[in-house]
Amino acid sequence: MKEELNSTVKGIKLGLALVLTSVLWQGCQRNDQEKQTTSESEVEASSIHSYLTTSDRSSLLAKDQQALAFSTEPTNLPVIGIDSTQRYQTIDGFGYSLTGGSAYHIQTLTPSTREALLNELFRWDSTNIGVSYLRVSVGASDLDDHVFSYNDVPAGKTDPELTGFTLQEDKKYLIPALKQILAINPDIKIMGSPWSAPAWMKTNGHPKGGSLKPEFYAAYAEYFVRYIRGMAAEGITIDAITLQNEPENPKNTPSMLMTSAEQATFVKNNLGPAFENAGLKTKIVIFDHNCDHPNYPIEVLNDADARKYIDGSAFHLYLGEIEALSEVHQAHPDKHLYFTEQWTSPQSTFGDDLRWHTRHLIIGATRNWSRNVLEWNLAADPEFKPHTDDGGCTTCQGALTIDKDAVTRNVSYYIIAHASKFVRPGAVRIASTITGDLYNVAFLNASGEKVLIVVNDSNEVKRFGIRYNGKVAAAALSPGAVATYTWP
Repeated sequence: MKEELNSTVKGIKLGLALVLTSVLWQGCQRNDQEKQTTSESEVEASSIHSYLTTSDRSSLLAKDQQALAFSTEPTNLPVIGIDSTQRYQTIDGFGYSLTGGSAYHIQTLTPSTREALLNELFRWDSTNIGVSYLRVSVGASDLDDHVFSYNDVPAGKTDPELTGFTLQEDKKYLIPALKQILAINPDIKIMGSPWSAPAWMKTNGHPKGGSLKPEFYAAYAEYFVRYIRGMAAEGITIDAITLQNEPENPKNTPSMLMTSAEQATFVKNNLGPAFENAGLKTKIVIFDHNCDHPNYPIEVLNDADARKYIDGSAFHLYLGEIEALSEVHQAHPDKHLYFTEQWTSPQSTFGDDLRWHTRHLIIGATRNWSRNVLEWNLAADPEFKPHTDDGGCTTCQGALTIDKDAVTRNVSYYIIAHASKFVRPGAVRIASTITGDLYNVAFLNASGEKVLIVVNDSNEVKRFGIRYNGKVAAAALSPGAVATYTWP
């Protein structure tokens, strides 16, 4: 899926790219029939600020030295038209998965380094990136250093009354990290996703693979209730849970299979009523797997008794096309969509991942109705540890590499930062036109600020105009570059 940069443009100097980004390109006007319809009360913008990341890392979320100016002068450039009167879904946020391994690395930093890093990530102001959404694992994920659930018992034993339920493993690193994050951003949204039910609830009695036994559906529903209540007792609100991470993938350690029919049955007969009886407001989200099977969440939502408890569906993009989200939206437009995971590999290049993830996730997922975009692991060490044995990801690169007290920012950091720093929770997606290889998405913040994210998915410099409210500002992007543009 990722395109190689053409060798003829690899030698383009950053200086040219930066100049082209901020210079106004003017020429003879093309008879452009695009017209914007804006309300009379809308504030008229006069200039645009831009923030640039280039494929060669020469510019990393760098603010322009000179703002772009809106003008009524004619232009013959291709134009991205913005219409803030056409509005779509509300945005919940952008962020990462805070795995147990990520929390461990963060907690082992010296207090001053940890404080500075958490402020950089989760505080929203002119100097920080304002991450607004996190995903955590319910029990261990494959990026913990060992497998655990909250109710482990000796082999051959069961505990349907959950007498041994405990969050003790999360209290070592994850819960302390979340408390520190919430002290910075108390409004951050947190989604929980299990990689497996406790092994004694499963058909194979093992953390890897197998399915949930029907006789333990009620116990597993209570397991979720106790998890949410236990986190609440620690001051941590779980905004949403997914039923199962990658329910069609039995290869991770831990992992568990769940069919669409099993998810529908579990929700309507057990989990939904359990949440209702407990008075829980935590959202129930189904699927949490690849875009090649949109029929899976549609089948679950087609069950009227299940769908009344379900908030929406979650997706990854290791297989399929991002447009699958719109297929689910069209089938069930009253249900929400989420994008919850995509990892980056050290075997790929910064430029290729920047281009692909921005086009398909930050832009593609939100243009196809997703309310959030989450990259996978927040932090790992230089050897991509920790991870579980026999099924843990051994090459999942963190957004951060933490080596003792040194922190390196990798490509996922910038992919998310181009959205999280500027598009705030409660923003709405607004209409924007795609021109050529300039893929883009636009948002309207509650403050009235407009945000446009653009990636140049071509192998040549692209000059273009940004049209809003009858005026145009001229811009340019080097091959593979990403820019976020903001204006009042």
